[in-house]
Amino acid sequence: MGQLPGKIRLIQDVRDAAEVDVSDPARVAYVTQTTLSVDDTKEIVDILRKRFPHLATPPTDDICYATQNRQAAVKRLAERTDLVIVIGAANSSNSNRLVEVASSHGARAYRVESASELKDEWFDGVGTVALTAGASAPEYLVQEVVTYLQERYGANIEEDANGADEEVYFPLPKELLAAASR
Repeated sequence: MGQLPGKIRLIQDVRDAAEVDVSDPARVAYVTQTTLSVDDTKEIVDILRKRFPHLATPPTDDICYATQNRQAAVKRLAERTDLVIVIGAANSSNSNRLVEVASSHGARAYRVESASELKDEWFDGVGTVALTAGASAPEYLVQEVVTYLQERYGANIEEDANGADEEVYFPLPKELLAAASR
């Protein structure tokens, strides 16, 4: 795979983790896709740690903070809402994980790219809806869905007071700062 043919194994689930065969069990490391389900990843890594006690780990948590924050919020909200709507593209890994997380925590969940994809039958018998978005979904799409829910169903909007702060600062590299100041 990639730059090291025959040296890298793709582990997609707990079964793969339980069955993976390596040439030197004392020299195993892992990295994860940044938008994986936090729960699924933990389960897979736990199996790998049991099988390979010397497992080398990434120097930092490699699941992105926005993905972790949204999954944690969806877990909380799914347990107290009837329906979870996730705004994000069909090919968005983190949006699809949010739907999976919501479903696994007891809520019906759907992913939409915009308000035009919402279906009236989803809202039959629903008292509470949680709305979230994939990390790369534009804010205007979120606002479009909020407006739709307010106009169509008279929705009252309440923000998750327990949500994590995502105001992370990423400074520009020195080269870009120098170019921008010219």
